[in-house]
Amino acid sequence: MADDEIWDVTDVQGTPTGGLHRRGDGPVPAGSFHVVASVCIVSDAGRVLMSRRAEGKDYPLAWEFPAGSALRGESSRRGAVREVDEEVGIALAPDDLVLVGRVVEERALFDLWVAAVEGEPTPRIDPEEVLHAEWATLDDVRQRWDDGSFATSWNARFAELWDVLTTRVAEVTAPRR
Repeated sequence: MADDEIWDVTDVQGTPTGGLHRRGDGPVPAGSFHVVASVCIVSDAGRVLMSRRAEGKDYPLAWEFPAGSALRGESSRRGAVREVDEEVGIALAPDDLVLVGRVVEERALFDLWVAAVEGEPTPRIDPEEVLHAEWATLDDVRQRWDDGSFATSWNARFAELWDVLTTRVAEVTAPRR
């Protein structure tokens, strides 16, 4: 995460307006948005990869799925793939991602994706971004959400997307079992 990242400014539908925004300049203007993408990586055993944020980040030591802002010219899908590779060192292809849904936040459009992987690859974490990553069940994720261990930004996201997330995880897991 660099303060000099450049994002496309979008409307509420996610269509770029032609404007650009630099991360270090604070939030995007009111009424505008930028795309944030996250991936719930699902092993063939049906477990998911959670990452714990590094101490120096917003929401220090909180759990999340790998996530970050799409950069200028990058689709949500491509931004999600890049963030997963940067944060936990797992290579995915854009076509591996299945959309769970979009949450319209105050100044961000948050897209949650799922992607199936073979086995449970060992994460190669970026210590500036991630303190730790581990494979867990969705029940474990739910417990950490319920006990406040997930970054607070995930509360509204899970509240809106949880049921669809559990369905998508089952869908990407079922054919491989």
